[in-house]
Amino acid sequence: MVVEPGAPEDATLRRLALDALAMTASALGFGVVYGLAAREAGFSLVESLAMSIFVLAGASQFAAVGLVAQGVPWLAIVGFTALLNARHLLYSAALAPWLQRTRRLERAAMAHVLTDETFALALPRWQRLGRADRRGYWLATSLICLPWIAATAFGFIGGQAIPDPRRLGLDVVFPAAMAGIALALITDRRDVVAAVAGVAIAVVGGVAIDPAVGIVAAGVLAPIGAMVLVPAGVGGPRPDGGDRRLPVPRTTVNDPRIGTRP
Repeated sequence: MVVEPGAPEDATLRRLALDALAMTASALGFGVVYGLAAREAGFSLVESLAMSIFVLAGASQFAAVGLVAQGVPWLAIVGFTALLNARHLLYSAALAPWLQRTRRLERAAMAHVLTDETFALALPRWQRLGRADRRGYWLATSLICLPWIAATAFGFIGGQAIPDPRRLGLDVVFPAAMAGIALALITDRRDVVAAVAGVAIAVVGGVAIDPAVGIVAAGVLAPIGAMVLVPAGVGGPRPDGGDRRLPVPRTTVNDPRIGTRP
């Protein structure tokens, strides 16, 4: 389902819900595995659910329960999981300009439920609408976070009867869905350069140092490299159908700097 910039709000909301379905299946499958892993690491049901509610970070939760099971000191666990989640600094920086008129308390709540999936689902919708849409954000959150929490409880209680999601191919669902959404956001040469450089840096950094380091380095360095190497807007159509290589009047309503974003 292709939705162009400026499409009606209902169309972009349907697109968001459809994009979320695969991610919801992945969250359910791995939430079950997490619940089982937490129980085997000695966590209680309350502790397992508390981590899924208050930490709400799948990769960090898996890492934490594994480190707890190995007897690693808590300070080291906190430091490692903070590094693993450092990419969320980039996510929040990308969303912040859209939320300047949102109340601080609601921004704090939105920050708490910010995950890879909710970011990937919400930002494209905002870009298509040309403004922040809190309803879409909370819908994306509910389709990801609530299934994760419910699956944690199910996995803790009866997860041993459920096959490993990797045997069902669910480990491929999330990266495939994320890749599809990312491709839909590419509109010009600068985006292409940033995407290719990001993949290269993430792979090299992940293999040479650590996956978390590779992801953070890619998120910081790839956009900078793209901005340096490619002039803004080169090689892609403007929303009004023109050529981005031509000057864009600063008074056009399609310029996001002139009030199409809050």
